[in-house]
Amino acid sequence: MTIDDGIGLRTAPAQAAEVAPRARVRDLTVTFQRRGVPLHALRGVSLDVRPGEVLALVGESGSGKSVLGLGLLGLLGAEPAPVISGRAEVCGVDMVSASAEERRRIRKAHLGAVFQDPMTSLDPTMRVGRQITEVAGDPDEARRLLELVGVPDPVRRMKAYPHELSGGLRQRVMIAMAVAGGPDLVIADEPTTALDVTVQAQVLRLLRDLCAELGTSFIVVTHDIGVASQIADRVAVMYGGRLAEIGGMDEVLAAPSHPYTFGLLNSRLDLDLPLGRAISALPGHPPDPRAHPDGCAFSPRCPAVTPACTEVLPEPTPAGTHSGAAACIVPTAPAQSRIRLETPEFAPVSVPDDPRPVLRINGVEKRFSVRRGIGRRDSLHALRHVILDVAPGESIAVVGESGSGKSTLLRVVAGLIEPDGGTVKYTGTRPQMVFQDAGASLTPWLTVGEIVGERLLGSTNRIERGARVDAVLRQVGLPPDVTSVKASSLSGGQRQRVAFARAIIDPPRVLLCDEPTSALDASLAASVLNLLQELRRELGMAVVFVTHDLAAARFIADRIAVMYLGQIVELAPTEDLIATPEHPYTKALLAAIPSPGKEPVRLAGEPASPLAVPSGCAFHPRCRERVARCSTEVPDLLSADDTSRHLAACLLTTPQADQRLVG
Repeated sequence: MTIDDGIGLRTAPAQAAEVAPRARVRDLTVTFQRRGVPLHALRGVSLDVRPGEVLALVGESGSGKSVLGLGLLGLLGAEPAPVISGRAEVCGVDMVSASAEERRRIRKAHLGAVFQDPMTSLDPTMRVGRQITEVAGDPDEARRLLELVGVPDPVRRMKAYPHELSGGLRQRVMIAMAVAGGPDLVIADEPTTALDVTVQAQVLRLLRDLCAELGTSFIVVTHDIGVASQIADRVAVMYGGRLAEIGGMDEVLAAPSHPYTFGLLNSRLDLDLPLGRAISALPGHPPDPRAHPDGCAFSPRCPAVTPACTEVLPEPTPAGTHSGAAACIVPTAPAQSRIRLETPEFAPVSVPDDPRPVLRINGVEKRFSVRRGIGRRDSLHALRHVILDVAPGESIAVVGESGSGKSTLLRVVAGLIEPDGGTVKYTGTRPQMVFQDAGASLTPWLTVGEIVGERLLGSTNRIERGARVDAVLRQVGLPPDVTSVKASSLSGGQRQRVAFARAIIDPPRVLLCDEPTSALDASLAASVLNLLQELRRELGMAVVFVTHDLAAARFIADRIAVMYLGQIVELAPTEDLIATPEHPYTKALLAAIPSPGKEPVRLAGEPASPLAVPSGCAFHPRCRERVARCSTEVPDLLSADDTSRHLAACLLTTPQADQRLVG
């Protein structure tokens, strides 16, 4: 016989009595005050975290995931203090009602935390070893912890400052500090967001291994269900400050019960997306925490909404498709499945008659001077003889790990930095650029109308400029009334649309996109990618799209260029590269992609430093297929035969002798 407490927990009565949960949340409600306006962040959330369990909190931005994690950490203090009710217990102590001293004791003895950006959590003025020692209490223990989390050469790394480590190594340092005190529960808030797929696979495997080895429970906050599927035993889907669905990870993936969970799964990018048609993005936007709709918060976006949905606030009840719980008054039919909804096809690309390339990158080199101590500077080789042509209306994705030179190449093309060698030529006006962080690239003291219209200053009068701003805002899916507000008042997806509007108000021949979707929720990323495909077809623009997400690259691009340590190591039509990759590095990137039901394969090692590029093939120290000549001979970017458009810089897959470079 089993019992069900209404929040998706089904255990035998004897077990329930013997094993106390590491965390117990009951009817937790958190309301912040911003300029006198209440923001309802959590609205009655209840769940448990069992010993040795990994629970994933999944949902869009604003769903309450991080607030729930901060509540369990006892870190919800703000000015003015939020209004909190309910309980958030850790090892039997309520972190809501406990005194500040008691909360500090619990955090020290029982809790650990890993935050999204380790650079904002680590002290930039202290060496890594000293920071870990402050938590671990002993340098030898600090070294052991670095070994535990897989940091190579831990003695040397302890002497480094945070900025001298890669993103993956910094995240490992944060994890080492989080587990230093042998905590019962670690809360990891978006620990893999914006990381390369290879580093992401390493971090996920590390967290899973630590859970098994130490018996520590983990709460992993993420907006990516693919990430959650690689690490979590159970998943809790949150929406509008409430629990939408909770259950076993595999069960929820196979048969979700809540329409919102269906939407998240259908919005997610993967390598199986049908090409030539839009992604099935969730319509609308998450609810405004200042004024949640009556009834179910998801009802304005729900395809199965009924009149009762707008009147009744649903509580989690046993799910109809799995052993967990779902907060929906319309039971999901068991016959429904994860089949993607039919979406409209994109129109053909409007290509100009002139077939000549609109962008020619020929032998581009870029070096940076880096200070390495008093009176010493080294040369960092960021780009190494890059050759790439872009045809009219063509879309090319540039992929690779951090430090591969992708963003540097884009900045050289945009004219933001000068190359040290080679040339960049383009037709028409200078290429326009859309940056990764739209909020940081939009002038904060200007209104949206002023930001979008500033490219027309001097060429139009005020009335004409206003009409064109209104038209381009409609073109990117924004209402004209946003012209009078500041960008800070908009959501992340809306700010990204403003950035696109500014770039295309005077349509360029070439649009440059630097990771425009990497930090967005799955549904927002899907809508932005759909928008980019539509704009490209309407305006006949060529697009150079930098990303570390190969699924996004496949959706956007006609061809994909794979970069490693400043060089293009593979260039091919998209479907050819995805189906039959030739370079071992490309194979490793594809194998590391997390997706439901697939175990990512970790790529060993870290990218070499651009300050000391290895001899021969730069990838050979990490390559499982290497042979002796790979360490001495530099491969050219060649095709397997004279007619193929599939190029690879590999001694093992293309004939390197007596062949000319294929441009």
